[in-house]
Order: sequence, then structure tokens, then C-alpha cells
Amino acid sequence: MKILNLILGLTALVTISAHAQDKLEQDRKAIKSLAGFYKVNFNYGEVTSPNPDYEFSKPYKSHANEWAEIIVDEPKRIVIQHMLAINDSTVIKHWRQDWTYEDPEIMLYTQDNAWKKVALRAADVKGKWTQKVYQVDDSPRYQGYGTWSHIGGHDAWQSETDSPLPRRESTTRKDYNVLNRGSRITVTNGGWMFEQDNKKVVRTPQGDKLIAVEKGYEEFTKIDPGKFAYAQKWWDEQKNYWADVRDVWADFAKTANTDFKVQTKANGKLLYETLFSLGDQSIKEKWSATQNKEKIKTALQPYLVK
Repeated sequence: MKILNLILGLTALVTISAHAQDKLEQDRKAIKSLAGFYKVNFNYGEVTSPNPDYEFSKPYKSHANEWAEIIVDEPKRIVIQHMLAINDSTVIKHWRQDWTYEDPEIMLYTQDNAWKKVALRAADVKGKWTQKVYQVDDSPRYQGYGTWSHIGGHDAWQSETDSPLPRRESTTRKDYNVLNRGSRITVTNGGWMFEQDNKKVVRTPQGDKLIAVEKGYEEFTKIDPGKFAYAQKWWDEQKNYWADVRDVWADFAKTANTDFKVQTKANGKLLYETLFSLGDQSIKEKWSATQNKEKIKTALQPYLVK
């Protein structure tokens, strides 16, 4: 009987382990399906406010051609870089999303372009993926973790976390300082949908005050890869430099104190302008990885507040 119980126990463990491995592979497949060549429709609109006198902002609509390329593919870490293809001769390195499995640490946005590193309990992140979103200059933007579900063959993931103001409002709005993002990603037959339930919040030492709730829809629809020939050529020239930028940021994040702040402007130049200009110089003068990292570290110093 003891031998039978032992066999049954081992069989159960093997079954559980196999199921977990299958689930992990399903998750990875769903995340990797976010890469591709897309036309993206952006739609945002405020829907409610606790203030009866609140003046709702004008709905935001836009569209773009966006290429999402997998640049790191590891068993428990997948990195996808997005590029905007404006036309046949212009490309903008756009946002980046890093996916990490059962990550024990998260970088939470507080306010005023400041972040706090927080250790997470193993039980809280078991089976979950953290989506780490970065700015065009590879500085942090927001991070949130959640579980991928695959019910009925439908792949979906969701989380809630705080972030800075969206780029579309960061230069035009001063009436709130934190965007609490409720994010849902759903893989579709023709691409994927990025839905958001966002709360616009004024954060002070006395607490948070909600000013408005916003709905957001970003629809990624696959299109002809031929539209991205120039973007692919540009990225092929630039990718080594930006890998060095990511390494410098990663080193800073490891050594920084629990709290740190990133200034978007220093010495009259925006951070992304400084790093993009440095990238062009690196390509022109054929810098080595060592030269890149030294110059990137020096360039970042005025923007970092530990």
C-alpha cells in the first residue's frame, strides 16, 4: 500500500509539473504572438467623473503603422521592441515591452516621474507574467503583473498599475499627476486588442483624488510587412546601440536605491533627444559596445536623481 501511495503521489507530481509546463508554453506563445507588422488604431475617451462640473476632454483618435519585433526570447523573459513607420524614409523607435515570468521584483510608479522598487512575495507572482513598459528612450514607464488565461482557445492577460501621464496628455494637462491603468490584452485572429480602463488621479500626501475615468482601445491589425522595409533597415543599423542603452539602464536599476527619479529634460535637451542623437553618432563613428556604454552612462547622469 505504501508503494502504491508513493507511485500515485509521484504520478500526481509529474502531472502537475507537465500541466505547469504546458501552461508556460501557452503563455509564451501568446506573448510572442504580439509581435508582427500592424496598423494600430488608437481611441481614448473620458466617460465619467465624480465632479458634476468637470469638463470632459476631447476624445483622442489616431492611427499608425507599427512593427513589433522580438529582440529577446528566453524561457522566462521575452522582450518586444515597437517601431513606428511614418513613411518610406522615417521611423521612430517607439515603446518596448518586457515580459518576465514570476518576477520577484517590480518597479512601481509613484508620481512626478519617480519609481519605487518593491519586492514581491513568491505566492503573489506564482504563474504570473509581469509586463514592463518602457519609454522611447528606454527609461521606465510602468509595470504590472497578471495571469495569462487561455479559456476556450482565447488568450488574454490583465493587470492594474500606476503610470505617468500618457504622452498624448503629458504636455497639455496639469490637472492630474498619476494615471491608474487597468490593462487587458486579448489576442485576436487578425492581431490583438489592448483595452484600458484608466483613472486620472491627483496624488498628494493626503491621498488620491479621482478626477475622471477614461476608456481606451488600441487595436493592432496585421498588415503587409512590405510597408516596414525602411524601418527594418534602420533598426538593423541601430539595434546594437540600443542593446547597450538597455544594458546601461538595467545596471542603473540594479544599483539604484529603492526610490529614484528620472528627469525628462536636462541642459535644455529632452532625454530621448540626447539618446537618439548619441545613437546616430555611434553609427556614424562606428563606436564599440564599450564606447557606447561609457558615453551613454555619461549622457544619462544629468537626468537621474537617486
